Amino acid sequence: MEDTQILSTLHELAPNAEPSPSAPVLVFDACQTGVVLRAVLFVEVAIAVALMFGSLGVQEWLSRLSLVTGGALPAVLCWLLLACLSKRVLARLKPELQYVLAALLGALAALYGCGLLALTGLLTSPPWLASACSGMLLSSVLIAALVLRAKGRTPANTTARLAELQSRIRPHFLFNTLNSAIALVRAEPAKAETLLEDLSDLFRHALMDQGESVTLADEISLARRYLAIEQVRFGERLQIEWSLDPKADGARLPPLLLQPLVENAVRHGVEPSASGAQVRISTQRRGKTVVIKVSNTVPAGAGPAGAGEALRNVRERLALLHDLQGQFRSGQKDGVYQVRMEVPI
Repeated sequence: MEDTQILSTLHELAPNAEPSPSAPVLVFDACQTGVVLRAVLFVEVAIAVALMFGSLGVQEWLSRLSLVTGGALPAVLCWLLLACLSKRVLARLKPELQYVLAALLGALAALYGCGLLALTGLLTSPPWLASACSGMLLSSVLIAALVLRAKGRTPANTTARLAELQSRIRPHFLFNTLNSAIALVRAEPAKAETLLEDLSDLFRHALMDQGESVTLADEISLARRYLAIEQVRFGERLQIEWSLDPKADGARLPPLLLQPLVENAVRHGVEPSASGAQVRISTQRRGKTVVIKVSNTVPAGAGPAGAGEALRNVRERLALLHDLQGQFRSGQKDGVYQVRMEVPI
């Protein structure tokens, strides 16, 4: 199965230490392309609305807007740069201190923008105090939006863990796994033990709190365990192909992102087909981007499958973690269904 042709028309598990509940964490992240674009747009809109007050006409408003933008745009970019560079330092502080320092950085950035206009002679009487207060206010609103966005990951990750746990205790999966283990106990006890260990790892992975992200290598390890269980059940009907790039292992993903995609491939590709199906998982690093593909052949006559809650959850959680830098696409072509993701590294 050549996955390079698909979507051409579309453009051993190491347990992670659970973080201490009281340990300081970064409450917002300004080092993302989507955040930069939204911050610039937000500040520009806020300034445009504010300048409507006191403007006698459209021409005067546009003139004042162009003047203020000359200082506001460098100020916003300065704030984003300082917030991104100080990310590791801020992560060591308590949330309250992070808010205060980020607001102070906003005031400092606003003074920088005001100073630029003063140096160019566009402002004869620079409003230093007003600029600092405006910078603090706008940065505080932006921080609040980023914090709310970061908090959105918690229910999404919790939903993913619950969905994963439900799929594990689904009688269809659990009973088949246990029956397979029972059948192997006498004939191949070592293989039965491995099967039960894999099942135990799947349960443990679904129950443990792993934080907001894990490595691609961890997700691949989990997918291997799941496929090892299903391989015992389906035998030759399940044909697995791995094409992994070791340079891509360090990419960060939300926990339990890859395994639901692999499970979908088995359920919609292998289960309905008497002759079985091929499941292919590939990773490839391309510069600063990692491309992840999960493909499965589809039984003849079957339509597109897998566009349910699992895919929606994966798409939303990927966007929460990587924003515009994370891409998700899925589609079927020439009897092969594929999910394609791109994440930064």
